[in-house]
Amino acid sequence: MRHSGDWMTLVDDRILEYLRENETGSPTEMKEEGPINYSSPYIGRRAKRLAEEGLARHFGNAVYTITDDGEAYLDGRLDTQEWRYVEEDADDVSVDSATDREPGNSPANGGPM
Repeated sequence: MRHSGDWMTLVDDRILEYLRENETGSPTEMKEEGPINYSSPYIGRRAKRLAEEGLARHFGNAVYTITDDGEAYLDGRLDTQEWRYVEEDADDVSVDSATDREPGNSPANGGPM
């Protein structure tokens, strides 16, 4: 369901950071254990959106984990507005399109590249 444009919110970054640090988490855990000062239902809606966009994966029972695309976003290697991977060289910036892949469908996630 990838959308271009500015759909990411501050809580989305916090959710991905929590998942990176803790490997998995539920909205309740993120609210109680993490620095996320939003309601559990709101965190759950945002986590679901992150999963729809391929930055997180939903395991069921409201448990999420971060995907390779989510890691790339946090590292500044994925532009979610254009949905493009950005690789920096010493002197120039080259852009590798990720639009022909399904969300989270990278080799590390068991999918084709």
